[in-house]
Amino acid sequence: MSGDGQAARRPYSPSPRPTFDGPALISADTVTRHVWGDETSGEVADWIFASTDRIHCLIFGLAPGGSFTHSPEYRTIFGADEVLTVLSGTLVLANPQAGEVRRVETGQSVSFGPDTWHHAFAHGAEALRVLEFLAPPPSAGTTGAHARTRDYLESSSYADDEVLGTWPRVRPSDPTLSVVRDEDIVWRRDLGVLTGVLSSTLYLTAMQVELNPGEISRIHSHGGDELVYVTHGTLHVRAWFEEEGSVFELSPGDACYLPYGAAHLYANYGSAMARAVKGVAPTYLP
Repeated sequence: MSGDGQAARRPYSPSPRPTFDGPALISADTVTRHVWGDETSGEVADWIFASTDRIHCLIFGLAPGGSFTHSPEYRTIFGADEVLTVLSGTLVLANPQAGEVRRVETGQSVSFGPDTWHHAFAHGAEALRVLEFLAPPPSAGTTGAHARTRDYLESSSYADDEVLGTWPRVRPSDPTLSVVRDEDIVWRRDLGVLTGVLSSTLYLTAMQVELNPGEISRIHSHGGDELVYVTHGTLHVRAWFEEEGSVFELSPGDACYLPYGAAHLYANYGSAMARAVKGVAPTYLP
């Protein structure tokens, strides 16, 4: 870092936008790497799986005690729905405009809507890794371009003083950050396997997927692009797109991209439970 503050003034650089012509395996070894931020906002490591004209999916990482806030160049307020799932570590997510702070443990998710300022902190001694789905995606102008149209947030608050002297008899109204714990998941078996809705809006549906050993889902498709990321076990994905068939074997840390209209199924040919998190944008139903 130079002594004249050059690092703090480093200009905004948009993230890469990996796209694919059809169904694709994106392994942990081949995922697109990116680092964003500056001295004021903090620097963040991204692993970007896909950024199509329908969905954006990545993992962001912070070292223990690390954080990102915002700066004039890197403004963390987007015109999109977002769902974050903590893969490891503990995420403390804040809306610095409203003074909301949420603690999100490994395996839990948090969702928020457009025009929500958000800051993230890696709490505890473990590195933080968070899977993020965002839609509408950056190609629609929802990230950096949108952020520059918003009024700049000059000061940040990390506490809601209105609860002092009233909690828990009077609860804050209209929270902007919604933590999704196990009891909040809406479970389904419409595919012949267990899936659970974490969040579903007009633009983005995020779900958990669980397959017992030997289970195979029914063939299905969606009204949008899908990105499925495996967290436990081994998951096979079979896909049919434009008369071509593909078979992908996913281990933890791998993802599979399935474009709009691709028929596909999930299968677990192993001896352990297979678990994944997936995002579909814009619509889950065909």
